[in-house]
Amino acid sequence: MTMVHGSAPAITDLPPPPANRSGWPWTVATPPAPQRPGGWPRITIVTPSYQQAAYLEEAIRSVLLQGYPNLEYIVMDGGSRDGSVEIIRRYAPWLSYWQSKPDGGQSAALADGFARATGEILAWINSDDRLQPGALQRVGRFFAERPWLAFASGDVNFIDAEGRVTARIFALPPNPTLTALLGVHRWPQQGCFWRRSVYEQVGGVDRQLRFCMDRDLFIRLSAAGPSRRLPGPPLGDFRLHEEAKTATLHAVWQREHALLQRRYGQPVSIYRYAGLRMLWWLWQKHASLRNRLYRAYGVEC
Repeated sequence: MTMVHGSAPAITDLPPPPANRSGWPWTVATPPAPQRPGGWPRITIVTPSYQQAAYLEEAIRSVLLQGYPNLEYIVMDGGSRDGSVEIIRRYAPWLSYWQSKPDGGQSAALADGFARATGEILAWINSDDRLQPGALQRVGRFFAERPWLAFASGDVNFIDAEGRVTARIFALPPNPTLTALLGVHRWPQQGCFWRRSVYEQVGGVDRQLRFCMDRDLFIRLSAAGPSRRLPGPPLGDFRLHEEAKTATLHAVWQREHALLQRRYGQPVSIYRYAGLRMLWWLWQKHASLRNRLYRAYGVEC
């Protein structure tokens, strides 16, 4: 059984940050969310982790310091021996549930974590990534104002090992036409949120996938109900570093990417035709063009 904290912790409630750390989420916190008529929907965040002590505390603080009053936060550690457990224990009073034991990998950890979830809205943040300030308040408000919404995707930053922003990933609207044109991979995981009822309807995380479990899940979620792009600043940060799973499992990614293409259909490569290459460059560089395309396809921007 998990417990849900009725109020968001203040930065002074949490363990003090290391002496050499400052800024978000070390010495800066999101202001508490204002009261809403009917309250804020419960959000469950799951963090799967294994041997990521260098970044884990930053990820945990980025979730806890959202100023979100109806948060359920679950940390699933795979039996780390690098100091991760000591970090988790320091933050245990503000966690809804945590465990540290062999778990069969990231997909299994996610599936087991979400099985414990009681939130109306679900998402995960990996132990080497982080949420942006105010992300959960924006998500909670977006879903509360759209009770019919199944899945939402927002923009995400690329950051380096030191947490410096290096680029921005612009999320595509979860729209079948744009998905077929530009591929299914423009739903950055750190910016994706969905309803638990729809997650349970589509069968949850595929435990057999090691890398593309996010893409597989998001395809099924976006097909199961109304989906929207969540506009505004990036919701999260995707960290690229030498030990990242993204960098070390490229061959696995290629195999699973091919599997998903066979399972859901081959998207048109945006790099196959010069015209689409130009469209992609314009998409990345010009917000006005993106907004016109969003409106043309009848989606919120």
